[in-house]
Amino acid sequence: MMLKTQASTTSAAAGSPDALLFREGMSRVAGAVHVVTTDGEAGRAGFTATAVTPVTDSPASLLVCINTASRSAQALLSNRVFCVNTLAAADLDLAAVFAGRAGLQGPDRFGQGEWSTLDTGSPALTTSLVSFDCRIGDARVVATHHVIIGEIVRIRLGEQRPPLVYQGRHYHEL
Repeated sequence: MMLKTQASTTSAAAGSPDALLFREGMSRVAGAVHVVTTDGEAGRAGFTATAVTPVTDSPASLLVCINTASRSAQALLSNRVFCVNTLAAADLDLAAVFAGRAGLQGPDRFGQGEWSTLDTGSPALTTSLVSFDCRIGDARVVATHHVIIGEIVRIRLGEQRPPLVYQGRHYHEL
């Protein structure tokens, strides 16, 4: 099997691949789909994310990335709490709503799905495979995104069902 490279699209000045090549490469990596939610003084907000990863199990924490230009970013940072809800394949429509593909903004997105709250008061999707309720432990800007470390204060396990994944710029059932 021959591997194809695209050295011609590498930026010589920066010494790193250009943004288009990076996005194409990342589109080939399958990722779990999550809806990250927050609520508090800055209001209720949420967004669809695949940029979620565990950091450590002791203390339990995870990392979430969100574009600095996002409306949800400011609410999440101001509220200092969030919940990562991992979606089942059956929650495909909800992923689209929170990705901004249904024309709904802010709190209107929560008209879709069934929601409860855990310790932080952030919305927890009752149909999620798992919900990680978090407080912000650290947050910093890296280029165009906020990189947020969440200290997990509660975990709620849902039913074991087929997960929703994102790969090749499309949603898939695994």
